[in-house]
Amino acid sequence: MIVDDHARFRAQAAELLTLERFSVVGDAETGARGIELSRALTPDLVLLDVGLPDANGFDLVAVMRATGAAVVLTSSRSSRDYGTRVTDSGADGFISKAELSGEAIRSLLM
Repeated sequence: MIVDDHARFRAQAAELLTLERFSVVGDAETGARGIELSRALTPDLVLLDVGLPDANGFDLVAVMRATGAAVVLTSSRSSRDYGTRVTDSGADGFISKAELSGEAIRSLLM
């Protein structure tokens, strides 16, 4: 599942991940909708944007993980920009949007 406020990124990420043999079961543009869908769909993985219009992605990690999903944070910024916030959030990892690939996700989850 993809949670990101940019429709173009959601569409591109879904296409890329589908080509790399992931099944994208849903997407959301806000944190609130992401939580709702995560609870309803119980995805294996949530690709979660750090900057959402209604929430901070770091603050949503625990809620998403409570559904049984692995959580990978994304941003157009570098992980260095966030210091220890990625690991402190409990996320399974971080991938910058420019470096998103199936291989990058798989390497974080192994």
